[in-house]
Amino acid sequence: MKLIAIAGYSGSGKTTLIEKVIPQLVMEGLRVSLIKHAHHEFDVDVPGKDSHRHRMAGATEVLVTSSNRWALMHELRGAPEPTLEEQLAHFSPCDLVIVEGWKHHAIPKIEVHRKLADKPLLFVEDKHVVAVATDEKLATDLPQFGLEDAEGVARFIIEYLGLKKSVLQRVK
Repeated sequence: MKLIAIAGYSGSGKTTLIEKVIPQLVMEGLRVSLIKHAHHEFDVDVPGKDSHRHRMAGATEVLVTSSNRWALMHELRGAPEPTLEEQLAHFSPCDLVIVEGWKHHAIPKIEVHRKLADKPLLFVEDKHVVAVATDEKLATDLPQFGLEDAEGVARFIIEYLGLKKSVLQRVK
């Protein structure tokens, strides 16, 4: 499993870029997963549903499953937040995990920068930034892509990480 982070400040366009890059990678035959670090109060469950009621009753884990998908919700109940590495251990085998968040983690990153956001550039201080997606020309030797250039970003990720079509895709 190879990792690349899409990093930047809130409002820079990370999610929009990721949403456009994933289909490009999948079209290349890659199995892609994503891990997003969210604010501490997020919840994917719906109040009133059985799974929510069971969590509120005190269950540490609730797994909801159907013929289309499954989701595991784990309540920390005061335990420390697991590290990125501990969270990655939950993934099924894949070719690439895109990491959104953990912008200060020591993994290769593509910085997403929007001029109007008026936020500092990460690559100036972070040696793990390997490319930048931006809406302005920046003074750096790092590869630069437009915020809409999902194909270019996907091609860069494939080349930078040395990715090849998934064994699972080739068997089909």
